[in-house]
Amino acid sequence: MDDSTTNSSSNSAAVPAVVRATARRQLAELGASGLSLDAVARGSGLTATAVEAVFAHRDDLLTALVVDAYDASGAAMERADRAAADGGATAGARLLAATRALREWSFANPAEFTLIYGSPVPGYHAPQDTVPPASRTPAVLAGILRSALEAGELSPPRRTLPGGLLRPEALELFGGVPEAPFSDIVERGIVLWSSLISLLVFQVFSRTHDSVLDEAAYFDAAIAVAAETVGLEVPLGEGGR
Repeated sequence: MDDSTTNSSSNSAAVPAVVRATARRQLAELGASGLSLDAVARGSGLTATAVEAVFAHRDDLLTALVVDAYDASGAAMERADRAAADGGATAGARLLAATRALREWSFANPAEFTLIYGSPVPGYHAPQDTVPPASRTPAVLAGILRSALEAGELSPPRRTLPGGLLRPEALELFGGVPEAPFSDIVERGIVLWSSLISLLVFQVFSRTHDSVLDEAAYFDAAIAVAAETVGLEVPLGEGGR
Protein backbone atom coordinates (compact mmCIF):
# COMPACT_ATOMS: atom_id res chain seq x y z
CA MET A 1 0.00 0.00 0.00
CA ASP A 2 1.50 3.36 -1.01
CA ASP A 3 1.56 6.52 1.11
CA SER A 4 -1.31 8.15 -0.79
CA THR A 5 -3.57 5.16 -0.12
CA THR A 6 -2.60 5.17 3.55
CA ASN A 7 -3.27 8.89 3.88
CA SER A 8 -6.62 8.56 2.11
CA SER A 9 -7.63 5.74 4.44
CA SER A 10 -6.57 7.72 7.52
CA ASN A 11 -8.46 10.78 6.37
CA SER A 12 -11.60 8.73 5.75
CA ALA A 13 -11.37 7.17 9.17
CA ALA A 14 -11.05 10.61 10.77
CA VAL A 15 -14.18 12.03 9.14
CA PRO A 16 -16.74 10.49 11.56
CA ALA A 17 -14.81 11.84 14.59
CA VAL A 18 -14.55 15.32 13.06
CA VAL A 19 -18.26 15.34 12.19
CA ARG A 20 -19.23 14.20 15.68
CA ALA A 21 -17.04 16.82 17.35
CA THR A 22 -18.47 19.58 15.16
CA ALA A 23 -22.01 18.36 15.75
CA ARG A 24 -21.48 18.40 19.52
CA ARG A 25 -20.28 22.02 19.35
CA GLN A 26 -23.28 23.01 17.26
CA LEU A 27 -25.58 21.06 19.54
CA ALA A 28 -24.48 23.34 22.38
CA GLU A 29 -24.92 26.47 20.25
CA LEU A 30 -28.07 25.68 18.28
CA GLY A 31 -29.79 22.86 20.10
CA ALA A 32 -30.78 19.55 18.55
CA SER A 33 -33.56 21.06 16.45
CA GLY A 34 -31.05 23.43 14.81
CA LEU A 35 -28.64 20.69 13.81
CA SER A 36 -28.24 20.04 10.07
CA LEU A 37 -25.77 18.16 7.90
CA ASP A 38 -25.04 21.27 5.85
CA ALA A 39 -24.18 23.30 8.96
CA VAL A 40 -21.99 20.53 10.28
CA ALA A 41 -20.20 20.26 6.95
CA ARG A 42 -19.49 23.99 6.93
CA GLY A 43 -18.37 23.95 10.55
CA SER A 44 -16.04 21.01 10.06
CA GLY A 45 -14.50 22.23 6.81
CA LEU A 46 -15.79 19.18 4.94
CA THR A 47 -17.96 18.89 1.89
CA ALA A 48 -21.60 17.97 2.30
CA THR A 49 -20.87 14.85 0.27
CA ALA A 50 -18.17 13.76 2.73
CA VAL A 51 -20.53 14.20 5.67
CA GLU A 52 -23.41 12.43 3.93
CA ALA A 53 -21.13 9.49 3.15
CA VAL A 54 -20.91 8.88 6.89
CA PHE A 55 -24.33 10.11 8.05
CA ALA A 56 -26.86 9.96 5.24
CA HIS A 57 -29.51 11.88 7.16
CA ARG A 58 -29.64 14.29 10.08
CA ASP A 59 -31.38 11.64 12.16
CA ASP A 60 -28.43 9.30 11.67
CA LEU A 61 -26.15 11.95 13.11
CA LEU A 62 -28.54 12.60 15.99
CA THR A 63 -28.63 8.89 16.75
CA ALA A 64 -24.82 8.80 16.86
CA LEU A 65 -24.82 11.72 19.30
CA VAL A 66 -27.50 10.09 21.44
CA VAL A 67 -25.51 6.84 21.59
CA ASP A 68 -22.31 8.75 22.41
CA ALA A 69 -24.04 10.64 25.23
CA TYR A 70 -25.57 7.53 26.78
CA ASP A 71 -22.26 5.68 26.50
CA ALA A 72 -20.23 8.53 28.01
CA SER A 73 -22.62 9.11 30.91
CA GLY A 74 -22.99 5.40 31.56
CA ALA A 75 -19.23 4.90 31.49
CA ALA A 76 -18.77 7.71 34.03
CA MET A 77 -21.15 5.95 36.41
CA GLU A 78 -19.51 2.57 35.83
CA ARG A 79 -16.03 3.92 36.57
CA ALA A 80 -17.17 5.61 39.77
CA ASP A 81 -19.06 2.54 40.95
CA ARG A 82 -16.14 0.23 40.17
CA ALA A 83 -13.70 2.47 42.05
CA ALA A 84 -16.01 2.62 45.07
CA ALA A 85 -16.59 -1.14 45.04
CA ASP A 86 -12.86 -1.83 44.70
CA GLY A 87 -12.34 0.37 47.75
CA GLY A 88 -14.73 -1.74 49.81
CA ALA A 89 -17.56 0.79 49.87
CA THR A 90 -21.05 -0.17 50.98
CA ALA A 91 -23.81 -0.29 48.40
CA GLY A 92 -25.11 3.05 49.69
CA ALA A 93 -21.70 4.67 49.22
CA ARG A 94 -21.43 3.12 45.76
CA LEU A 95 -24.80 4.60 44.84
CA LEU A 96 -23.68 8.03 45.98
CA ALA A 97 -20.42 7.77 44.02
CA ALA A 98 -22.14 6.63 40.83
CA THR A 99 -24.88 9.26 40.95
CA ARG A 100 -22.37 12.00 41.72
CA ALA A 101 -20.45 10.90 38.63
CA LEU A 102 -23.57 11.20 36.50
CA ARG A 103 -24.21 14.64 37.96
CA GLU A 104 -20.66 15.74 37.18
CA TRP A 105 -20.98 14.49 33.60
CA SER A 106 -24.36 16.21 33.20
CA PHE A 107 -23.06 19.61 34.27
CA ALA A 108 -19.94 19.23 32.14
CA ASN A 109 -22.03 18.25 29.08
CA PRO A 110 -25.35 20.10 29.35
CA ALA A 111 -26.09 19.93 25.61
CA GLU A 112 -25.67 16.17 25.53
CA PHE A 113 -27.66 15.82 28.75
CA THR A 114 -30.46 17.86 27.17
CA LEU A 115 -30.35 15.70 24.06
CA ILE A 116 -31.01 12.48 25.98
CA TYR A 117 -33.07 13.75 28.92
CA GLY A 118 -34.63 17.00 27.73
CA SER A 119 -37.53 17.69 25.41
CA PRO A 120 -37.90 15.32 22.42
CA VAL A 121 -36.46 16.57 19.13
CA PRO A 122 -39.39 17.31 16.77
CA GLY A 123 -39.61 14.68 14.05
CA TYR A 124 -36.90 12.45 15.50
CA HIS A 125 -37.62 8.96 16.75
CA ALA A 126 -34.75 7.16 18.43
CA PRO A 127 -34.11 3.74 16.87
CA GLN A 128 -33.54 0.46 18.68
CA ASP A 129 -29.78 1.07 18.45
CA THR A 130 -30.05 3.57 21.31
CA VAL A 131 -31.58 1.09 23.78
CA PRO A 132 -28.41 -0.77 24.90
CA PRO A 133 -26.45 2.47 25.56
CA ALA A 134 -29.46 3.95 27.37
CA SER A 135 -29.59 0.85 29.57
CA ARG A 136 -26.13 1.45 31.03
CA THR A 137 -27.38 3.91 33.66
CA PRO A 138 -30.16 1.69 35.05
CA ALA A 139 -27.79 -1.28 34.79
CA VAL A 140 -25.38 0.44 37.20
CA LEU A 141 -28.22 1.07 39.64
CA ALA A 142 -29.45 -2.50 39.26
CA GLY A 143 -25.96 -3.84 39.94
CA ILE A 144 -25.68 -1.80 43.12
CA LEU A 145 -29.09 -2.93 44.35
CA ARG A 146 -28.31 -6.54 43.54
CA SER A 147 -25.08 -6.31 45.53
CA ALA A 148 -26.93 -4.68 48.42
CA LEU A 149 -29.51 -7.47 48.39
CA GLU A 150 -26.84 -10.17 48.37
CA ALA A 151 -24.91 -8.46 51.18
CA GLY A 152 -28.00 -8.01 53.35
CA GLU A 153 -27.74 -4.22 53.20
CA LEU A 154 -31.39 -3.56 52.32
CA SER A 155 -34.17 -2.87 54.79
CA PRO A 156 -37.50 -4.58 54.02
CA PRO A 157 -40.21 -2.21 52.75
CA ARG A 158 -43.11 -1.26 54.96
CA ARG A 159 -45.49 -2.16 52.17
CA THR A 160 -44.99 -4.12 48.97
CA LEU A 161 -45.76 -2.66 45.59
CA PRO A 162 -48.16 -4.65 43.40
CA GLY A 163 -46.59 -7.05 40.93
CA GLY A 164 -47.25 -7.38 37.22
CA LEU A 165 -46.33 -3.75 36.48
CA LEU A 166 -43.08 -4.29 34.58
CA ARG A 167 -41.96 -5.59 31.22
CA PRO A 168 -39.94 -8.81 31.24
CA GLU A 169 -36.86 -6.94 29.97
CA ALA A 170 -36.75 -4.85 33.14
CA LEU A 171 -36.80 -7.95 35.30
CA GLU A 172 -34.12 -9.59 33.14
CA LEU A 173 -31.83 -6.58 33.59
CA PHE A 174 -31.95 -7.12 37.33
CA GLY A 175 -31.54 -10.88 37.02
CA GLY A 176 -35.05 -11.98 37.91
CA VAL A 177 -37.53 -11.37 40.72
CA PRO A 178 -36.06 -11.72 44.24
CA GLU A 179 -37.92 -13.52 46.98
CA ALA A 180 -40.10 -11.69 49.51
CA PRO A 181 -39.81 -9.27 51.22
CA PHE A 182 -37.79 -7.81 48.35
CA SER A 183 -39.91 -9.07 45.45
CA ASP A 184 -40.71 -5.49 44.41
CA ILE A 185 -37.09 -4.28 44.34
CA VAL A 186 -37.12 -3.80 40.56
CA GLU A 187 -40.23 -1.62 40.71
CA ARG A 188 -38.62 0.37 43.51
CA GLY A 189 -35.38 0.57 41.54
CA ILE A 190 -37.21 2.28 38.70
CA VAL A 191 -38.53 4.82 41.21
CA LEU A 192 -34.91 5.45 42.24
CA TRP A 193 -33.80 5.75 38.61
CA SER A 194 -36.58 8.18 37.69
CA SER A 195 -35.91 10.22 40.84
CA LEU A 196 -32.24 10.51 39.88
CA ILE A 197 -32.97 11.75 36.36
CA SER A 198 -35.71 14.12 37.55
CA LEU A 199 -33.37 15.60 40.13
CA LEU A 200 -30.68 16.15 37.49
CA VAL A 201 -33.20 17.79 35.15
CA PHE A 202 -34.13 20.20 37.92
CA GLN A 203 -30.50 21.02 38.68
CA VAL A 204 -29.06 21.15 35.16
CA PHE A 205 -31.96 23.28 33.94
CA SER A 206 -31.64 25.57 37.00
CA ARG A 207 -35.03 24.79 38.48
CA THR A 208 -33.66 24.75 42.04
CA HIS A 209 -31.08 27.57 42.00
CA ASP A 210 -33.46 30.09 43.60
CA SER A 211 -34.56 27.76 46.40
CA VAL A 212 -31.49 25.69 47.31
CA LEU A 213 -28.37 27.13 48.95
CA ASP A 214 -25.95 24.29 48.17
CA GLU A 215 -27.09 22.26 45.18
CA ALA A 216 -24.34 19.66 45.46
CA ALA A 217 -25.18 18.96 49.09
CA TYR A 218 -28.88 18.96 48.25
CA PHE A 219 -28.23 16.42 45.50
CA ASP A 220 -26.55 14.08 47.97
CA ALA A 221 -29.40 14.46 50.46
CA ALA A 222 -32.02 13.88 47.77
CA ILE A 223 -30.26 10.72 46.61
CA ALA A 224 -30.26 9.51 50.23
CA VAL A 225 -34.01 10.15 50.45
CA ALA A 226 -34.64 8.40 47.11
CA ALA A 227 -32.51 5.44 48.24
CA GLU A 228 -34.81 4.97 51.22
CA THR A 229 -37.51 3.86 48.76
CA VAL A 230 -35.42 0.77 48.02
CA GLY A 231 -34.37 0.24 51.64
CA LEU A 232 -30.80 1.41 51.08
CA GLU A 233 -28.93 3.72 53.44
CA VAL A 234 -26.67 6.32 51.83
CA PRO A 235 -23.84 7.50 54.12
CA LEU A 236 -24.05 11.29 53.91
CA GLY A 237 -21.01 13.27 55.00
CA GLU A 238 -18.62 10.76 53.40
CA GLY A 239 -16.82 10.80 50.11
CA GLY A 240 -15.39 14.31 50.03
CA ARG A 241 -18.49 16.51 50.09
